[in-house]
Amino acid sequence: MTLSFDDFLKVDIRVGQIVRAEPFPEARKPAIKLWIDFGPELGEKKSSAQITKHYDVDSLPGRKVLAVVNFPPRQIGPVMSEVLVLGVPDADDEVVLLAPDKDVPIGGRMY
Repeated sequence: MTLSFDDFLKVDIRVGQIVRAEPFPEARKPAIKLWIDFGPELGEKKSSAQITKHYDVDSLPGRKVLAVVNFPPRQIGPVMSEVLVLGVPDADDEVVLLAPDKDVPIGGRMY
């Protein structure tokens, strides 16, 4: 499927900083609950991420991540996930988070 550039521009991907992470034992697949600050325009949003193979709740606060911020919220067990945190699979098909490789302000939109 070919995507037009105008369609691509509809996807709002922003950089946020994880401010809090907690275990999510109620999830069907191992996951972590995240609270991510996207700056003054969007504020703090919640998400659930299946990232337990490479990350733990103590190592995540302060980490910058990329997330889609304009999908509708999705109920995941008792958590309302407001953003989709982005990652790619490693050689074992485990999630590795996508993040900027330089220090950038939170809230910045990907282009």
